Amino acid sequence: MATPKTMIEPQELESLAWQYVNECINNTKEHPTASGKLVNIKDRMIPTISYFLKIWIPLKGSPTISRATFYNWLKNDNNPDKLDTIESIGGLFEALAIDIVANEGKGIFYSKNKLNFVDKVEQKNNERFTPIELVVRYSDDIKPI
Repeated sequence: MATPKTMIEPQELESLAWQYVNECINNTKEHPTASGKLVNIKDRMIPTISYFLKIWIPLKGSPTISRATFYNWLKNDNNPDKLDTIESIGGLFEALAIDIVANEGKGIFYSKNKLNFVDKVEQKNNERFTPIELVVRYSDDIKPI
């Protein structure tokens, strides 16, 4: 089966990525107050490439590309416009995700799984160090240097 041609240009894809990031930044959600009234509060979303390509772009009525094509543009394509666009989009999504995780205390699993963050591990040795004494004996045939 032949692979379908991509119907989106790098410039359009980058423009759509900026629109998506803008929506992620300005996202709100309804939150109940103590009195039971619902209020909208700001709740930035962490952008993901999968959601952007598979759901967000088609919802906007634009042609999209598969995730495999996205990564092929990054790895195998000799077109510098495609490569620059994909690197720019990836960097844009990662920068926003890092900012959200760092400043809002959410996304711990995202940061560990997608951004390769790790927990700081502190190792303590509670056992008391006990030195051992070594005695070296030489045979008559072996002499120390």
